[in-house]
Amino acid sequence: MRGALIEEFRGEIKIGDLPDPACPPNGAIVKVEACGVCRSDHHSWCGHDPDVVLPHVMGHEFAGVVVETGSETSRIKIGDRVTAPFILGCGRCADCTSGNATICGHQDVMGFTDWGAFAELLAVPNADFNLVSLPDDMDFATAAGMGCRVTTSYRALTDRLGLHPGEWLAVHGCGGVGLAAIQIAKALDARVIAIDVNDEALALARSFGAELTLNATTTEAVGAAIREMTGGGVHASIDALGIAATYENSIRGLRKLGRHVQVGMPVTDQIVQLPLLELVYSRQISIMGSRGIAPQGFNGLMELATAKNMDLSSLITKTIVLSGVEAALTAMDHFAAPGVTVITDMQG
Repeated sequence: MRGALIEEFRGEIKIGDLPDPACPPNGAIVKVEACGVCRSDHHSWCGHDPDVVLPHVMGHEFAGVVVETGSETSRIKIGDRVTAPFILGCGRCADCTSGNATICGHQDVMGFTDWGAFAELLAVPNADFNLVSLPDDMDFATAAGMGCRVTTSYRALTDRLGLHPGEWLAVHGCGGVGLAAIQIAKALDARVIAIDVNDEALALARSFGAELTLNATTTEAVGAAIREMTGGGVHASIDALGIAATYENSIRGLRKLGRHVQVGMPVTDQIVQLPLLELVYSRQISIMGSRGIAPQGFNGLMELATAKNMDLSSLITKTIVLSGVEAALTAMDHFAAPGVTVITDMQG
């Protein structure tokens, strides 16, 4: 198969022939038709993720067609149009069976612990549990663009934050995750303030429905500015980037009883010092994390998208061929790539 291989961190991404993956007895082989290029892939390429062992194939936001199934696979059939969450659960433990596969103790992580979807073929273990059927009218690029960013944002806003109509949501970081969060929040009839350091990203945020925007470089007190602009602070806030500054700004912008969710992955175990009495105890805020989505969570997202006529393809701002993946990742060095980039040609 043709694929994109890294043999050293931040080194050349080599495009060429790789061994075809073996089909797990309980799994399936998917012919990849499209795959998103995510900031998490940038972390892998830079060597920030200890799970990545070289040589390695990245990619975790795929959509494609099943071309082979294992002897123990029964629900999934050859020819099925599918995608999957990037956290692949075992399907048998108490976490998986209760709908919490993202914390499965036996998980595989596509493109991180296992070779991923920057290739023509992808092996998916526990296929009956992990693979999600695509609607007939959803094209592969849209499904890949939906990838981990839309699904992760959906779970963070609905399951973790419990966002209600009329509530203010602050979105810190208007890349793929942040824009998806804005689109989903508007579908949930919430109000959104978007915060970023890039005016182009903020313009895109407004086009997705952000009511207010704030360039974080224009003030040293972002949290105070958010509270003033929203009449006392936001009810809920999402850090979609994962650096100390966005985390602190998110916490400081909350109103009393506000809720923060951490979705952006910190590249190091960063230490943030905040006044516990003033911000957490006195305001009685909640701080939580959110990572990925379970396979069962896709149904709610699809239903919301249909009910609210959400255009999930609008997140895609660029399509590339496989050989363009190194340039796409390099562009993320300076947070200068708003929207979602999708590989739509595994041969180019």
